[in-house]
Amino acid sequence: MNTLERITLAGGCFWCTEAVYEQVRGVQALESGYAMGHVKDPNYEQVCSGNTGHAEVLRIDFDPQQVSLRELLEVFFVIHDPTTLNRQGADVGTQYRSGIYFHMPEQEAQCRAVLDEVQQANTGKVVTELAPIRDYWPAEPYHQHYYARHPDQGYCAFVVAGKVEKFRKTFARLMRNDTE
Repeated sequence: MNTLERITLAGGCFWCTEAVYEQVRGVQALESGYAMGHVKDPNYEQVCSGNTGHAEVLRIDFDPQQVSLRELLEVFFVIHDPTTLNRQGADVGTQYRSGIYFHMPEQEAQCRAVLDEVQQANTGKVVTELAPIRDYWPAEPYHQHYYARHPDQGYCAFVVAGKVEKFRKTFARLMRNDTE
């Protein structure tokens, strides 16, 4: 039996992040949520107000025998812009910040190494925060697997679909097969 690991990522709208990671081999479970804030069990409207301090995040449980933490982070840095502070495209606010939130202390060095490489490649312009996860709360049920359930919804068709396609073209080797 393989032991799963967990990482939580903030890369803008969690619908986008989740839609991509649903395609990645070795990802066993996903949950959209809110983290790094100061309000207990916030709802979407509270988070969108910018007053809770939370980021929209995706909690990823993965099998490191099938996909490495490094590979998950490589995908992360391709599917969002880590150089825009509190913004991804037209989505603006602290809830859309870029962040890597580790669950085990031994993950920090791996995350830092990848972040440093991306920082160097972007001449020091990366604003992605790196911290231990705290104050995680699951998002409302209607946010879970949103793109899979609503691919024709406007935002999904015009924004999310593009990120999924970019992943498929860039990371074909990491695509899950139909038996997973």
